Amino acid sequence: MEKETRLSPDQLYRHCNTELLPFKTTETLEPYTGFFGQERAVEAMEFGIGMKRPGYNMFVMGNPHTGRFSFAIDSLKAIAKKELKKTRDWCYLNNLSESRKPVVIQLPAGKAWQFKRDIKHLIEGILTELPAAFESPSYQRKKSKVDRDFNRMYDQAIEKVDSLARDHSIALYRDAGSIGFTPVADGQGMDEAAFSQLSEEIRDEFTSNIARLEDYLNEELASLPKWRREAGDKMKGLDRDTARQAISPLIQPLREKYHSNSGVPDYLVELETSIVKNALDIIGDDKPNEAPTDSARRQYMENTYGVNLIVDNQKTKGAPVVFETHPTYDNLFGRVEYNSEMGSLSTNFQLIRSGALHRANGGYLVLESEKLLEQPFVYGALKRALKSHEIRIENPMSEMTGMGTITLAPESIPLSVKVVLIGTRETYYLLQELDHDFEKMFRVVVDFDEDVKRDPAAIRNYARLMKTLADEEGLAPLNRQAVARLVEHSSRQTEDQELLSAHVGELVDLLCEADYKRIKHKDELINDQHVEMALQAKERRTSRISSKILDSILNQTVLIDTEGEAVGKCNGLTVLGVGDVSFGFPARITATVHPGNRGIVDIEREVALGQPIHSKGVLILSGYLGHKYTQDFPLTLSASIALEQSYGYVDGDSASMAEICTLISALIHIPIKQQYAITGSINQYGEVQAIGGVNEKIEGFFNLCNTRGLTGSQGVIIPQANVRNLMLKREVVDAVAEGQFSIHAVATVDQCLELLMGRKAGQLKEDGTFTQRSVNAHVVKRLREIAKAKA
Repeated sequence: MEKETRLSPDQLYRHCNTELLPFKTTETLEPYTGFFGQERAVEAMEFGIGMKRPGYNMFVMGNPHTGRFSFAIDSLKAIAKKELKKTRDWCYLNNLSESRKPVVIQLPAGKAWQFKRDIKHLIEGILTELPAAFESPSYQRKKSKVDRDFNRMYDQAIEKVDSLARDHSIALYRDAGSIGFTPVADGQGMDEAAFSQLSEEIRDEFTSNIARLEDYLNEELASLPKWRREAGDKMKGLDRDTARQAISPLIQPLREKYHSNSGVPDYLVELETSIVKNALDIIGDDKPNEAPTDSARRQYMENTYGVNLIVDNQKTKGAPVVFETHPTYDNLFGRVEYNSEMGSLSTNFQLIRSGALHRANGGYLVLESEKLLEQPFVYGALKRALKSHEIRIENPMSEMTGMGTITLAPESIPLSVKVVLIGTRETYYLLQELDHDFEKMFRVVVDFDEDVKRDPAAIRNYARLMKTLADEEGLAPLNRQAVARLVEHSSRQTEDQELLSAHVGELVDLLCEADYKRIKHKDELINDQHVEMALQAKERRTSRISSKILDSILNQTVLIDTEGEAVGKCNGLTVLGVGDVSFGFPARITATVHPGNRGIVDIEREVALGQPIHSKGVLILSGYLGHKYTQDFPLTLSASIALEQSYGYVDGDSASMAEICTLISALIHIPIKQQYAITGSINQYGEVQAIGGVNEKIEGFFNLCNTRGLTGSQGVIIPQANVRNLMLKREVVDAVAEGQFSIHAVATVDQCLELLMGRKAGQLKEDGTFTQRSVNAHVVKRLREIAKAKA
């Protein structure tokens, strides 16, 4: 059996034939265009971009470092440049009738910037022409005429009263804007002393005449408010006409220039009306003592009549492609900012800021799904925007608190965008499960492959890909031996001799480190030795934990035997993953058996360290024992299985083959060879199933044996199904070739037992019994004895 299951060195590593690489260096190769091994994803992306109906947003899913992000961005940009639909610029303008609700206008790409510039020039022209118009001689003459007309009617009324007063020896006088009457004697007004010396009859007459004069005066001045109002109306009319005459010539060119742009002509009409109405406030003529400075006037005009350009696509070719790295609510939907003045907050339409949705409107918005879901309120708001096809700038916190600062309510903007989410498969399936709207809104799945079939065409494309990456990173060219070594390493990454890894990010890191080694050795090309040194250097940098574990085994802190025999003990193999580093190491599995009916007790499970899959593997052992050995009597035993010196959680069923062999050894007291380490999963029929991390597991046990000293009898037993996954390190392959180490592949538990115990497992005969003196016969005999003893 040992010879039948032993693997040859060629089966442990699949070399890349350099004849498949018809070049000396990658410098002579054509750059690789496209995305390596992602034909399915390319087809899905083309469909998603081409489908213009609502709801056909895309989710690009796959593991990091597969190039999914650059693939999405490059694909979108390539298509977006060719799109013929015109992008739009977006501006917010002050709503001159309701300042809390700024209005939005859209203009062809590049024209909004011109419009903003033209409005700025218009404001500058108004600030120059308006004061000049009100200081002109023509305006002053017309203003003086209005004043004279009013004063003339007032003076005529006063003159009538004054003439009548003189007829009665009474003088009319004006004092501080008021009008009064006083008796006159000898052409002089009487004072109180002189008046008191007059006879009572004369005094009464004067008093009576003054009272009649006051009544007459009131009658004559009864129309004074009307005259003042008419004068005021004339002045307002004069001011309006003067302002309109000053600014209309400035606005007229803009009317002609933007007559075909929706919203602009109406705004210019409102702008002219508002400026005409507020002309004196603008120039500060109505409050001479509080006249604003030139900068204050300009600031007022900008904050009232300027243009807030929130999206400028003048430099955008085709449709916009926007990637938002930090998709907070404000960064995605925009916000309204505030100024703090004297402890109070104020805002205006010029403080409206755009978000990524505004900039991507008419094109594509790329977001990382995990970062999107981290932000509160954002995912729900994005769904609302996509459903309603509009962007609203709101404060989400006001909905939660029920209170909000008095702020602006900007007009919503029509939304036409295709959203591309980039995330892991776990995120995609989680959203699919928890959000019923998700499937309707993200109908296109762009699924990234993790690996590519390793055929000659793929190998040549892989070489071209390395040439492209090296050029992009500014690295030296590679010779074909280096390319072959990278192909082999790529197959190791996928744990499959027939596949290549599609993780481009890791390849770039490896190329950069290999080039660093090239520079240190002053070579012109990157060769296979540089690649090997880069791989070894990374392993050394990340080997602290694995070295500590190896030391603990060598100094017998952790008990592992690599020679001799023992009953109820064997070496299992485990893989420990720390961050992006994983390594294998052996672990002792022990089993004890005694009469009883407790069944097989998984100690790891009993103390809550065994995870579900590991517990499932142990439960399968009972099914295997019952099916194989106790067809005509009940399975009755008490057994305990433990992964010794394990102080953390244990998961996976890859130890089940080692556990069943250990259990059988403890049951029939036949020792197990300790020079072997075992990994593999079994089913209830005793068939050995594939497991993961096979390379790391083999290498972990090899490192221990190699450190203690190879004897030629040590080895590892793995599932037959894992042979295609072997891409072992060179030192392991060399040791196998020299007969210092062995690797065996088994398909059944019986094959494994024969290797471990050095005797035949035994065949099932027609009468339902096993071959005499075989391992299986011993198992049946012992189980029958335990069952009888229990009975």
